[in-house]
Amino acid sequence: MTRGAATRRTVLAGSFLLPATFVFGQAVISLSVRETSEAVAAKRIVLVDIRSPDEWADTGLPRGAIPLDADGAAFEPRLAGVRLDNPGKRIALIDRTGAQAVAVAQKLAGRGWRELAAVRGGMLGPGGWLGEKLPVVAYR
Repeated sequence: MTRGAATRRTVLAGSFLLPATFVFGQAVISLSVRETSEAVAAKRIVLVDIRSPDEWADTGLPRGAIPLDADGAAFEPRLAGVRLDNPGKRIALIDRTGAQAVAVAQKLAGRGWRELAAVRGGMLGPGGWLGEKLPVVAYR
């Protein structure tokens, strides 16, 4: 094995130890559920719940969140509509545990989106919305 191959292998193996917000090369702002809840209440950010309708029905939506299924048709154009309706406000994405929100925010950042954040812990992860007993509303 050449020295270059060994170095590449070490770098690749080490990349799995990096925080999820840096794995894809785009830094994503990460907010706690409490920071997010307070910012939504103060109307400083827009919270978008990117889970599926079944998940919304199971747990409800964080109070103030806009439901927008990341796997649904026309997700990005619909999110662009949310951004147009809320100029100058950061959009925070929340999911089940926080991982998909980071991945979606990084993907969009790679396409030029700015002012995105991911909510740490999501709805059900450690330190998540439900675990912190933050307000939810029923999904109809």
